[in-house]
Amino acid sequence: MELCVICEGQKFLGKLSDDQTARILKMGCQRPGERKTIIEGVMRGQVGPTSGDQEREFKLNVSREMTRLTGRILHPPKLKLGEGGHVRNLTPSRHDRQWNLLDGHVFEGTKIERWALMSFGGTPEQKSNIPRFINQLTQRCEQLGIYLNKNTVISPQFESSQVLNSVSLLESKLKKIQRSASNNLQLLICIMERKHKGYADLKRIAETSVGVVSQCCLYPNLSKLSSQFLANLALKINAKVGGCTVALYNSLPCQIPRLFGIDEPAIFMGADVTHPHPLDDSSPSVAAVVGSMNWPTANKYISRIRSQTHRQEIIQDLGSMVGELLEDFYQEVEKLPGRIIFFRDGVSETQFYKVLQEELQSIRTACSKFPDYKPLITFAVVQKRHHTRLFPFETDQSSTQNNFLYENIPPGTVVDSVITHPKEFDFYLCSHWGVKGTSRPTHYHVLWDENQFSSDELQKLVYNLCYTFVRCTKPISLVPPAYYAHLAAYRGRLYLERSSESLGLFKGSSTLSRAAPPKTAPLPKLSENIKKLMFYC
Repeated sequence: MELCVICEGQKFLGKLSDDQTARILKMGCQRPGERKTIIEGVMRGQVGPTSGDQEREFKLNVSREMTRLTGRILHPPKLKLGEGGHVRNLTPSRHDRQWNLLDGHVFEGTKIERWALMSFGGTPEQKSNIPRFINQLTQRCEQLGIYLNKNTVISPQFESSQVLNSVSLLESKLKKIQRSASNNLQLLICIMERKHKGYADLKRIAETSVGVVSQCCLYPNLSKLSSQFLANLALKINAKVGGCTVALYNSLPCQIPRLFGIDEPAIFMGADVTHPHPLDDSSPSVAAVVGSMNWPTANKYISRIRSQTHRQEIIQDLGSMVGELLEDFYQEVEKLPGRIIFFRDGVSETQFYKVLQEELQSIRTACSKFPDYKPLITFAVVQKRHHTRLFPFETDQSSTQNNFLYENIPPGTVVDSVITHPKEFDFYLCSHWGVKGTSRPTHYHVLWDENQFSSDELQKLVYNLCYTFVRCTKPISLVPPAYYAHLAAYRGRLYLERSSESLGLFKGSSTLSRAAPPKTAPLPKLSENIKKLMFYC
C-alpha cells in the first residue's frame, strides 16, 4: 500500500494508557443537569425517535418526557472503628456519606515488624526524600492504629530502573531481600521513577516465587507527601497484611436475624471474568472468585484465580475454586457456611439463563463434596454497563439559587419499580456519591434465591456492605465481593500478560483460527505465605 489516509473519528479498539483514559473521562464527564438537557434535546431534535413519520408509520407513541418514578433513600449504617484498642461507633452524616479517620483508628490495625524498601531509578534529589517518606509514613500509620516499624529490616535498596526490564535479574534481587530477612518479610515497599511495564513482573514474582506482599508508589508522590496520599497508602498496606479498615457496628445477624445467626455462618462470594482487549484474538480470559473468611464481620476476602478459554464468559473451573474457598472458610470459622450469597459480575441479560444453569450447578457440585452439606444459595448478577440514569425530579424550575438539579442522586437511592422487571427480582441501587459526571446506579438482578430475601432485606444488606471496602472511607458503587473479584481478575491478567510475553506465547496469533484457539496457559501458583491475604487490593 503506497498511501493510506486515516479517516478521523474512528473508534480505537486498542488498550488506552492511564493518561489517555483519564483525559477521556475528564472530557466526557457531564454533570446531571447538563446530561439531562442533552437527552431531552435529542428526544425533541430532528434525529430523535419522535421526529419524522416513524411514529405514524409504525403506529407508535413515544413520550418526549423522562419516566417519572418513586425511589427510596436508605439510611447509612452505623460503622465500627478502632480507638486505642477500644471500639468507636460512627454514622456517616455528610451528604456524600464519607467519613474520616482524623480522630480515630482503623477497626483492625496490623503490626508490621519486618519490612523492606526498594527503589527503582530516581534522581539523587528524589532519593533524598526517602528518609522523610519512611518517617512520615510510620507516623501516619501510627495515627491510624497501624504499627509500622520505623526501621526497615534491610537498609533501603537502590536499583536502576533497568532491573525492571529483566525478569531473571528482578527475581534474583527480590529473593535476595527475602533471604536477608530470614524468609519472613511481611511487606516490601517499592518506589518507582514512573509507571513501568515491569510492575506486572514485580507483582507476579513477589506473590508467586518469593511469597511477600508488595506496595508500589511513584517518586513524584514522595515530593508532596500529602496526608491523603499517606493515608491511602497506609490503608492499602494494612489490608494487604491482614487488617481491615472498618466494620458494620450491627453485625449481620443483628441486621437480619431471620436469616443470619451467630451459630450459622454465611459466606459472601463474588466472581468476575476479565477478557483481553478487542484486538487480541487468542489470549486466555481470567476468572476470579473471592469469598469472605470471617463471620459475622464478613469484611476479609481471599481469592482464587484461574485462566480459561479465550473470551469464555462461563467460569469453567468455578466448582474447584468455590470448593477451595469453602475449605478455607471451614479452617477459619470451624464451620461450613449455611448460606452462600453469590454476586456475579459482568453478565449480560442474554447470558442469564446459561450462567445460572451452569454456574449454579458448579457451586452445588462443590458443596456436594462435603458430606451432608446443602447450603441455601442466592445467586445475583451485578451490572454496571447499562444506560439507565436517575435524575432528581424538578420541583421548582424557576429556582436559580437551588443547586439541587445539578447534583447527583444521594447515596442509598433505590429504585425497584416501573423501570425494573415486572415479575423478576431486580433493583437499581446508587450506593455512592458521584464526584464527577452523572452517577450510574448499579443494577442487581437476583436469578436464584433459596434464602428468600425480601426486597428491603437484600437492598439494605448490599448497601451496608458497600461501606466495608478496605481501600477508602466512603461507600463504593459496587458491592465489595464483586469489586474484589474484579481486582483479583485484573491481577491474574497481569500475571498472564507478562509471563506469556516472556515465554513468547500467543505471538503471531492473528494467523490462528478462532475455532481453534491456542492452549490456555495456566496461571502461576500463589505462594502459601500470601494465599490467605488480600494481596490484590
